[in-house]
Amino acid sequence: MSALVVIPARYGAVRFPGKPLAMLHGKPVIQHVYERATQATRVQEVFVATDDERIMTAVGRFGGRAVMTNPSARSGTERVAEVARAHAAKVVINVQGDEPLIRGEMIDQLATFLEQHTAIPMASLKTRLCDPHLAASPHVVKVVVDRDGFALYFSRAQIPFVRQQTADSRPETEASRTPTATVQSPPVSSLQSPVWYKHIGIYGYQRHFLLQFPHLEPTPLEQLEQLEQLRALEHGYRIKLLDTAHDTVGVDTSEDLQWVERILRGTPVSHG
Repeated sequence: MSALVVIPARYGAVRFPGKPLAMLHGKPVIQHVYERATQATRVQEVFVATDDERIMTAVGRFGGRAVMTNPSARSGTERVAEVARAHAAKVVINVQGDEPLIRGEMIDQLATFLEQHTAIPMASLKTRLCDPHLAASPHVVKVVVDRDGFALYFSRAQIPFVRQQTADSRPETEASRTPTATVQSPPVSSLQSPVWYKHIGIYGYQRHFLLQFPHLEPTPLEQLEQLEQLRALEHGYRIKLLDTAHDTVGVDTSEDLQWVERILRGTPVSHG
């Protein structure tokens, strides 16, 4: 089997309008994403799904393939599903159009997993996050998983939040003032060190689930966090998170663009 890769790209991003066409290391951002996606070995075809003629023209100029999708689409996932309806691939990979550091092996990892686990509707990637400043940043999406690696929650907030308090630092309550109170917080030394995981902006779907997804009603947590993957969780679907050793930097702002430029030049600096 071979997967279909679709890269949703819209021109009118609120925080960084026109970012798919922003120049990065001599190429538009969307060209970096497209060329890296074509390096995956489990991929049959790669398409950009857009709502803008400027992006269509730019993709054609570098020899890529683009599809003009419905301008009323509410999300990138709806654009991906629109393209997937015209193709028979049973596994579809959604590579975000602002991920110029994505790797072919990351796409292959998702595609292979979903081909081998057809009962799992959706999968994505996570990587260990060691910088507490990035863990606290709302621009970095975090994920917590259960013991089998399925997502419990995605958030822009720092999850898990580690509340390291001893009995002496707890607020005084009526119960704690009585001689019979025995409840104590564990000492700080007994708590595990915090482990955070960054969610990588790439999604894999079984085709049948992807085509169903746009028909699911948007959900409260999705709208609060502005994270579309929460819709699947709130409707009771499971999302498998696979570990990757690779990290990426999504281009959400002009500052992110400058940071990725430094990475591509081989001169990265502290980010976030």
